Amino acid sequence: MERKYKVCKQAEDYYRKGDYYCSEAIIRSIRDEFNLDVPNEVIAMASGFPVGMGGSGCTCGALAGGIMALGLFFGRSEPGDPKVNHTMALAKELHDYFISQHKSTCCRVLTRGMELGSPVHMEQCIALTGEIAEKTTEIIERELLKSNTSEEIING
Repeated sequence: MERKYKVCKQAEDYYRKGDYYCSEAIIRSIRDEFNLDVPNEVIAMASGFPVGMGGSGCTCGALAGGIMALGLFFGRSEPGDPKVNHTMALAKELHDYFISQHKSTCCRVLTRGMELGSPVHMEQCIALTGEIAEKTTEIIERELLKSNTSEEIING
């Protein structure tokens, strides 16, 4: 099974079982699948994003989680590092993909008419989590191949 589909399924399973919400499930699945040597605190950092930024209904937590995962791979950690520009371009790519598929990034728009926690709400959010986990993995793999960065990471 291709890596992006494994990440999709794992993220969906984490959400479905109630282990993690959208953003957390994406970070955990990508971290584990790529064997990243980063602490569990990266998952904790994603805990405020579900249900549109802590329940406020704003930006979809799955999208936020995907962008955070891109930052894990391509973001800067040193002041003034220009690679932030590339990371921002990748974040915009994921955002634009989301808009093209769903017409909005706003949780309250995406879930309009759904009761929070209802089966229909849960299935939609599980599907969005899997979709964005998959697309994020696709972008990560493409970018790693472009830069010939660590065959070990790409091949797991």
